[in-house]
Amino acid sequence: MFKTHDFGYGGTSNPAALTIGQALPRERLGPVARAKSLINSLRETEWIVDLGEDIGSGRWFRGFATCAALCALTIAVAPGLRAIPGKTTPKLEGRALDEARTQSIMPLAFGGNTGRTMSASALAVPISNTPERATIDLNITLGQGDGFARVLERAGISVGEATRIADMVGRVAPLAEIPAGTTMAVVLGPRNSRDVPRPIQSLDLRARFDLKIEFRRVGGQLQMRQVPISVDNTPIRIQGGIGEGLYRSARAAGVPIGALESYIRVIAAKGLLETEATTGAQFDMIVEHARSANGEVRPGKLLYAGLFNNGKAWRLIPWNVDGQDGWFTEAAVSQRRSGMVQPVANPRLTSSFGVRVHPVLGYTRFHRGVDYGAAYGTPVYAVTDGLVAFAGPHGGYGNHVRLSHSGNLGTSYSHLSTILVGPGTRVRQGQLVAYSGNSGISTGPHLHFEVYVNGVPVDPRGVSFASEPLLSGAQLSAFRAKLGELQSVPVSGAR
Repeated sequence: MFKTHDFGYGGTSNPAALTIGQALPRERLGPVARAKSLINSLRETEWIVDLGEDIGSGRWFRGFATCAALCALTIAVAPGLRAIPGKTTPKLEGRALDEARTQSIMPLAFGGNTGRTMSASALAVPISNTPERATIDLNITLGQGDGFARVLERAGISVGEATRIADMVGRVAPLAEIPAGTTMAVVLGPRNSRDVPRPIQSLDLRARFDLKIEFRRVGGQLQMRQVPISVDNTPIRIQGGIGEGLYRSARAAGVPIGALESYIRVIAAKGLLETEATTGAQFDMIVEHARSANGEVRPGKLLYAGLFNNGKAWRLIPWNVDGQDGWFTEAAVSQRRSGMVQPVANPRLTSSFGVRVHPVLGYTRFHRGVDYGAAYGTPVYAVTDGLVAFAGPHGGYGNHVRLSHSGNLGTSYSHLSTILVGPGTRVRQGQLVAYSGNSGISTGPHLHFEVYVNGVPVDPRGVSFASEPLLSGAQLSAFRAKLGELQSVPVSGAR
């Protein structure tokens, strides 16, 4: 083994640097080695740098010098803006132009003729009357916003005959109800002169889902025949579970888009979309369904909306109550209700009725109602039946809805984000009228709720409203019969 002092490091075991006297002499480099060293140093130097960093440093000035040198080099070798002379093709005129046109296809793009033309000759005799096809078969389509008679005229049918056909069709099927995209098979017959339109020989038209119309020319007269199409109008019932989302689950089960949109609007108006139409719930829909004899299918409107979740069930059908259409459950139209419902689900009282220090204005002020803590967009319901007396912005109340009820009673709902009813609208107990918000003078999203008796504000917690059933007697029996009829429709899925 060697000791550390054998190599000149001193007498201790710790490492130490060489002393000046022990330093090795510096080797002198030749010209070639110095050139290589200089090249390596230049190669390792960072010439292109970000001029936005380390402004004023040596590294920055080196990058600036590089940029300036490159710009100077670019300017030095730039070709300038002088025009470069060159040869151009002389402009063609006269016969030379005509000759060139005969060899090109460009004139076609401008609607002109092309090719060589033959000069007049005594051997060329013009033909006074060229032969025509005996009949012409056409398929014409009714466009969006197009006129029925106008479509026939564009196909070559005379104005008088097109108008007569449109009048005959309109007597059995309203022309405005014939959908855009409807096709018509037309056969035009021979004519005696080129100066008159061709007469119509036949026309076949699907005027309605259940009706086909045929026109035939018999003995010179155009006759119309109606051909009924057999249609099965049995509705379909589709049920399913809600998985990742109501829309995706219902579409996967085969619910038509139009019916699904109606279903979502119905349950949203009842405040069920966010709270009950969740994962694990069951939807139940009955939809109009027309199926023609030739296999065509046309879905219709929603007839029944059902929702089941955690043992609770909602079965709604459309019904007209007091001249207004709406969706109702049997309980909503038949049960006598007493007391008002809560304006928001699971209300959390944050400020009581009476004198208080206003949280925004900072002085003592009479609080005319109560405040319920509610997240932005929480559904707000009518506490009982009434008429919308006001709906819109209202000063410090922000977006504001005021309802008038029987017995000189009134309620109001303030600081709303969205209003869903308009003045003069009649609402039912539990009907969705708005969504909570933070409009007006407010410290955060909540609902300010007021109750009035003869126009004087009272404490909402001390008022009890009474409501009569919406339907009774024969009207209630008819409602129950319709609901029972729809519930007896078997589950058939989508077809």
